[in-house]
Amino acid sequence: MAESPSEAFKLDQRVHSAGDSRRVGTVKYVGPVEGHGGIWVGVDWDNGEGKHDGSINGVRYFRAKTERSGSFVRIQSLSGGISLLEGLYVRYRGESTKEEEDDMYVLSTSNKRVFVELVGMDKIQDKLSRFEELKAASLPYLGISSLGEPCKISATIPNLKELDLTGNLLSDWKDVGMLCETLPTLTVLNLSHNLMRKIVTGMPKLYHLRVLVLNNMGISWEQVDMLKESLPSIEELHLMGNNISTIESGSSFVDGGFDSLRLLNLEDNSIADWEEIVKLSQLRSLEQIHLNKNKLKQIFYPGNDSISRTLNEYDIHNESFKPFQNLRCLLLGGNCIEDLESLDSLNYFPKLVDIRLSENPVTDPAKGGVPRFTLVARLARVEVLNGSEVSTRERKESEIRYVRLVMSRHSDNPEEMKRLHPRFMELKEIHGIEDERPSIASAGPKKMSSGLISITLKCIAASMGEKPLQTKKLPATTTVGKLKLLCESIFNMKSTRPKLYLQEEGSPLPMLLDDDMSSLVDLGIDSSSIILIDEES
Repeated sequence: MAESPSEAFKLDQRVHSAGDSRRVGTVKYVGPVEGHGGIWVGVDWDNGEGKHDGSINGVRYFRAKTERSGSFVRIQSLSGGISLLEGLYVRYRGESTKEEEDDMYVLSTSNKRVFVELVGMDKIQDKLSRFEELKAASLPYLGISSLGEPCKISATIPNLKELDLTGNLLSDWKDVGMLCETLPTLTVLNLSHNLMRKIVTGMPKLYHLRVLVLNNMGISWEQVDMLKESLPSIEELHLMGNNISTIESGSSFVDGGFDSLRLLNLEDNSIADWEEIVKLSQLRSLEQIHLNKNKLKQIFYPGNDSISRTLNEYDIHNESFKPFQNLRCLLLGGNCIEDLESLDSLNYFPKLVDIRLSENPVTDPAKGGVPRFTLVARLARVEVLNGSEVSTRERKESEIRYVRLVMSRHSDNPEEMKRLHPRFMELKEIHGIEDERPSIASAGPKKMSSGLISITLKCIAASMGEKPLQTKKLPATTTVGKLKLLCESIFNMKSTRPKLYLQEEGSPLPMLLDDDMSSLVDLGIDSSSIILIDEES
């Protein structure tokens, strides 16, 4: 019996535009539209590029997620997708499309496209088309909505270890479970940009799966918790871009789960409270947490009285347990961290050596934050900072520079020093730095000599041409404004104003010196410093 037009698609079915498998949406309505003949399908498009919110001429047919993400299309303009095996044939045995061929080019010196042919491409394609030898398959945005017959899948790709299904039309977790059972060699699975059902049911234990990528799927932590029992061997879990703000079921870790998890990627979410992350502190195998681009304002290490509720709730006082006991890498770039106490708390994490703090107010000197050398000095064990290795030389120079900066700014009040600069006394002793207090008899010339620093000036202004390096001895109290006047004179900058930058070892970008009232000692500039002189645009 032939299927009627109104039965061609079902509500909440995932579809893509016919002829464009990257334009994906969800069916929200099937039926007539007033004033327009025939059957129409109301679709809420993932990319938000529709025409309305699900209503036309005052009549509401469905509710789209935004004001312009919905549209009505004819049945023949949509595709309900293909099977996994069909996707394999399209990707690895089909002819290359014109779009793919157009992508194979280089730009000439005149900025024109020169199309290229890859040598040996035919051999690579031949190898990829032998499915029984295939170890990794990448099938993104092919409109795959179903698996097909399990026995045919296992016979066709028996040795597959890695599978990328990004941006397809999968929606049922049962299909994911069946796929992994059908392919016992599968260890890496990427389901990003597939909109899965909220309820996780029918999932067997996936003992072989080691890496699962669930980025940009609108998945909640509640769903993650439902998946926990099915992922006994998972080592990497990627959950980027899911608008997660809470770890609702942190207490469930007491009962086990994610025992093998080494890397948890929560980048580009909406987590604002560090206590949510503390709920993960009992994951004893956890080595890396990626939290870039969240909304965190503060960090602490569990153990303070101020967070006793959290400690009691998660039994962190257990003698055999240390919170985050194996955490080696913590990425916190692009958050809202403002206080130095948060930075200092990172020293309490037992094995933490790789830290990212870029794009936070506390590390942005333009917003009152501290420069790289201060971070290195305050973080006792950091080996990699903001993706750049901290060498032995950089650590020594940073710590000495930091101690001298603190000595120039603060009183001898030991309590104040301990509160504001927890590592100051330790570093002062490590590097044998004595208090600089010249005697009365020699106060004049000795004080002047000890207050001079030797800095290197390097002109990089395009209009000035190449200039030799200049080394100048200046009082540590010299302000940035006075240094700019000196540079104007040294480099004969008559028609333009200088713009100064401090070049620091290990820092990818030099630090702009834009406060004319700050002194060299205020900025931590010492005799190893290089000042770059550019010109105002």
